[in-house]
Amino acid sequence: MRLVLKIVGSIVLLAVVIVALAVTIVPRFLDRIYYRGPASGHFDDAHFANPDNDADTQQIQPAGGGRASFFWRYFTGSDGRPAWPKSVAVNRIAPPARVEGERMVVTWVGHASVLIQTQGLNILTDPVWAEKAGPLGTGPSRVAEPGIAFDALPKIDVVLVSHNHYDHLDKATLKRLWQRDRPRIVTSLGNDSVIGQTGAQATALDWGQRVAIKPGVDVVVTRNHHWGSRWFTDRNRALWSSFVVTLPGGNVFFAGDTGMGDGRWPVEAAALGPIRLALIPIGAFRFVDGQMESGSHIGPVDAVEVYRRLSAAHAIPIHWGTFRLSFEGYDTPPKLLAAAMRCTGQTGFAPVAIGRPTEVAGYVKPVTVTPMARAALLQCLDTPTVRALR
Repeated sequence: MRLVLKIVGSIVLLAVVIVALAVTIVPRFLDRIYYRGPASGHFDDAHFANPDNDADTQQIQPAGGGRASFFWRYFTGSDGRPAWPKSVAVNRIAPPARVEGERMVVTWVGHASVLIQTQGLNILTDPVWAEKAGPLGTGPSRVAEPGIAFDALPKIDVVLVSHNHYDHLDKATLKRLWQRDRPRIVTSLGNDSVIGQTGAQATALDWGQRVAIKPGVDVVVTRNHHWGSRWFTDRNRALWSSFVVTLPGGNVFFAGDTGMGDGRWPVEAAALGPIRLALIPIGAFRFVDGQMESGSHIGPVDAVEVYRRLSAAHAIPIHWGTFRLSFEGYDTPPKLLAAAMRCTGQTGFAPVAIGRPTEVAGYVKPVTVTPMARAALLQCLDTPTVRALR
């Protein structure tokens, strides 16, 4: 009996020591410090923030119940989300090896991954070839295979990484790209630390900074409205961003992942020169029934206003139809986008198929349209067809 009690006591003592060590060590391990540098209007020596108000990015679950309740309902499928297809057919067409001069060919790979080919450069945004968008092989599963098989990718010259969320920064993909092509990887402050864990090297810049790629082509890191984290306690240790690629014949704007915030960031991007093509997210926006936005993600209602403020000649919607990240139906984003474009009287912002190279016409200054107040747009969208979207 004494032997049993001794063994039990030893086990209990060991458990107490393990818990004590875990409480002391684990939070420090999870709270990785990705960046050290001088304080600024969006960095306080420790964490980054949205200078236009960070509060709207803090709420990650829908109203009704706490965070634990949200995650339980999300992962058990008891949250009332409309069903998504298990898989979506993708008709892959191999992209060209290079596209020279001002001609531009763009292939949507899926989610926020896009191949942009122009000026003899192959530029890839937020490359994710993973089957799941989460840590340790967990997270939402891909419903559409990448629009380009990895081995069919042409040699990549430039990679843009907007922030460190798993559906945008896939270390395995970045490692493969680095080992194969040694591309110039450009990201925002702190994300180079995460990327560096793969052995790859990245150039990390603050909002407003730029790096030259070749004569006449720069990558400018620009502001958007989001947040970053890889674990639970490293929130906002690295910066998030959008990008402008300056090009002869018109720039490319990649929004990354963003909420609306103050809405001035599209104007700031447009001030860098005329935008020939904008890549604008439209998905992961509906967290409660009838809601058209979240603090961290714009939906189609705000995307059409972003498009207008950019004065872009063309736009392609991204960040939808690949990973189910929130509560809208699979095809709700493009249907709502089409309705919002009709209400605002705009043209040139429409979906493209995953895996189909798309020729982007040259820059022509878009026709000026009268701004439409958000309330008026929502009223225009208050139709039985739109109300039926989920």
